[in-house]
Amino acid sequence: MLFVYVNPTRQAHKPSAFNNMHFRNSMKQLLATIVLLIISIFQIVNAQNNLFIPPLLSGKNFNLNVQNGTANWVAGQTTPTYGVNGNFLAPTIELWKGDQVALTVHNKINAPTTMHWHGMHVPSMDDGGPHSIIYPNQSWTAAFKVMNPAATCWYHPHGAHTTDLQVSKGLAGMIIVRDSQELALNLPRKYGIDDFPIILQTKAFDVLYQAAISTELDTLVMVNGTPRATLNIPAQMVRFRLLNGSSNRTFYVGLSTGDSMTVIGTDNGLLNHLYKCTRIMISNGERVEMILDASNKQGQSIQLMCYGSEIPKGIKGADSIGTGMASIMDYDLNPLNGADYTLLNLTVTAPTPGAILSIPNNLASDIPFLAVNATVHRDLVFTPIDSMPATMVMGPFHINDTSYNEMHINDTVYLNTTETWSIVNRTMIAHPFHVHDMHFYVHSINQNTTIPIDYQGRKDVVLVMPGDSLTFVTKFEDFADPMVPYMYHCHLLHHEDDGMMGSFVVLDTTMHMGIGDQLMQEGILFPNPCHDYLSLKHSLKNTDQIHCWNILGEEIPLEKINPTTLNTASLKEGIYILQINQLRYKFVKSN
Repeated sequence: MLFVYVNPTRQAHKPSAFNNMHFRNSMKQLLATIVLLIISIFQIVNAQNNLFIPPLLSGKNFNLNVQNGTANWVAGQTTPTYGVNGNFLAPTIELWKGDQVALTVHNKINAPTTMHWHGMHVPSMDDGGPHSIIYPNQSWTAAFKVMNPAATCWYHPHGAHTTDLQVSKGLAGMIIVRDSQELALNLPRKYGIDDFPIILQTKAFDVLYQAAISTELDTLVMVNGTPRATLNIPAQMVRFRLLNGSSNRTFYVGLSTGDSMTVIGTDNGLLNHLYKCTRIMISNGERVEMILDASNKQGQSIQLMCYGSEIPKGIKGADSIGTGMASIMDYDLNPLNGADYTLLNLTVTAPTPGAILSIPNNLASDIPFLAVNATVHRDLVFTPIDSMPATMVMGPFHINDTSYNEMHINDTVYLNTTETWSIVNRTMIAHPFHVHDMHFYVHSINQNTTIPIDYQGRKDVVLVMPGDSLTFVTKFEDFADPMVPYMYHCHLLHHEDDGMMGSFVVLDTTMHMGIGDQLMQEGILFPNPCHDYLSLKHSLKNTDQIHCWNILGEEIPLEKINPTTLNTASLKEGIYILQINQLRYKFVKSN
């Protein structure tokens, strides 16, 4: 494990940094050799640690305390962390399809945060994006009906420019959704016994042993917050729910024995049929459910591996990104890049009572959306912010030539519409692309409709390779809100924080000049966004029917400054609805 000073604040790299390339390459080779030696010694002298299994929370009402903590990942050193109901990471939340649930997040850290239910199909006001800020010592409740089928989802902050830091410090947890269809299948589901959460992450540190971000030196590998993790598994069918919760790295997962793994599910639920493979790619934010058949392996040791030497170039974790001047600063100093390494050590013990020794071939009965039914097509193009070679791989990056602006809505979609989206990557690095609200089905990659296993099933994250054009099919169902948007973004967290993100609202076309159209009118309120005051085109002199709500549905009192102006100085940053008599308008308060 390497500890090098890393500035936690992202810095722009100037062309002069590439001068004297011969000297620089020589120094890189020397430093890489030293790093490998340090890591080898560290792994020899440090014992393995029993895998931490996050506690399981079940029910319909959940209290989640975002709090400060510490961790001792390095002998004699303490690292400040964040956790939910604990020092680091978060409890696993178990939900049942059809239940009405309430999840209340209490912010007990000295910084604003948010909480996004990644993969969950929920109203935008409950989605926990950047517009649903939870300030210190305040609480926020997401209340919704669970509509997802059985799946492995997760939750993490999604604040503007703070996601990488807060996830790196520990704010991430798994969500297990169950339903009657999955319950009827002969599958392992005893949490922590034959059904295990496996949260894969890598960490980097600065000179003070604090979590560092926007760095290529993420040399500490951990599972469930446990470095050098080991786990006893029973000699039977064992279910692993794999989540890539890292900021910056893709994992190419396989077994040290070369045995096949049985993939039963991807991001948003079970596959229709099980699929056997020896490797599967899991990029940032993606989930994979797999079964390991350990029934004939009692007494054996097996390693769950990342085969980084087989990761295609251009993906974070491969041996190289870009070429020559267009390469990532310090990327080749990290010995994990392009290397094979252990994620989790497994020891096979005696089977449990009632052990599951076989699983069915047929699983779900999911019917994919069809591209032929799409009535709208969208192109989202990834580009660097300028034409410099280094920017092609280091960013920052744009989507459709636009950087994220929380005051701007990038796209408007309509309820009950099937759409195709083509994601075009014109950069030199692969981007894991995530869309909130809905799931999608990959239709083609470079017009090839043969889809690899890691792109199959109900997806909400997809890895788009450099130069590729990937098309998926989706449908917007159930939820429309003209006020609160959903997000789409790259799930490399520093890319997201640097602005590689957009927003969209879902409108209900049946509203016919109702609230949806009124909210989208422009020029009625100005300035919009506003600061200390908000003016209206018409006079308020003879009306007392003025109401203002925030995005949580809470009514906020506003005073009149004069017949056409309201005092907004006391409002917090965010989006609001103003009702005057029977008409409603949207405005944004900006500080």
